[in-house]
Amino acid sequence: MTRGTELIKSVIERISTSSGFGRCMKNVRILSAGDGNCKAEFTVSDEHLNLGGSLHGGFTATIIDCVSTYALMTYKTGAPGVSVNMNISYMKPAFPGEVVEVDAKTIRAGRTLAYLTVDLTKNNGKDIIANGNHVKFIL
Repeated sequence: MTRGTELIKSVIERISTSSGFGRCMKNVRILSAGDGNCKAEFTVSDEHLNLGGSLHGGFTATIIDCVSTYALMTYKTGAPGVSVNMNISYMKPAFPGEVVEVDAKTIRAGRTLAYLTVDLTKNNGKDIIANGNHVKFIL
């Protein structure tokens, strides 16, 4: 396990057992993290669903926010930054029991701004569920 993966797993452990909003990350598994990238996965369950029975857009946005932040935390300074802008394109639904893979990459990080992209896929990357672009201010 790389140092970056260990760091991000410890972050997930800390926030998912807190009494705050981070608890929603409790079933997300970090697969790898380092060099400005982070890969994770989760199985869609009832707690992730909207009233239509598919993956909730708000949870999708949260995953994009969190996993891109984890990717940034493994890039150079290790700073998590603060969100400036996030755009998400929702392309396909995900249903209970499906495994969703999350792949976040730091595209560029300068002195004050970082640009990240995240893909959520299913069926071993064959079907894209959503794509997010995240801009973060680096403190």
